Amino acid sequence: QVQLQESGPGLVKPSQTLSLTCTVSGGSITTNYWYWSWIRQPPGKGLEWMGVINYSGSTYYPPSLKSRISISRNTSKNQFTLQLRSVTPEDTAVYYCVGGVGYWGQGTQVTVSS
Repeated sequence: QVQLQESGPGLVKPSQTLSLTCTVSGGSITTNYWYWSWIRQPPGKGLEWMGVINYSGSTYYPPSLKSRISISRNTSKNQFTLQLRSVTPEDTAVYYCVGGVGYWGQGTQVTVSS
């Protein structure tokens, strides 16, 4: 059974970089045709897709975040990582890592506040 687990700080100051790691167990992030995404949900709002890294390491980001976001991976640790630069309070959300064939992490709350 594939499991995903997010980890990282729950509080980030404005203008800093938000960094989260997703550790995948029970499956490999290099499995052919599997994609690994970050999705977030701000309080009172819907889900927002933030970007994806695929089985070969290629990344895709929405235009709204492209200037601030990076997704990378560590295949030896079977992890993929989100970095979001220059955060503001509007980046406060529950962040989820998602991938494989519909596997979700439990989500982690990140608050941007001074």
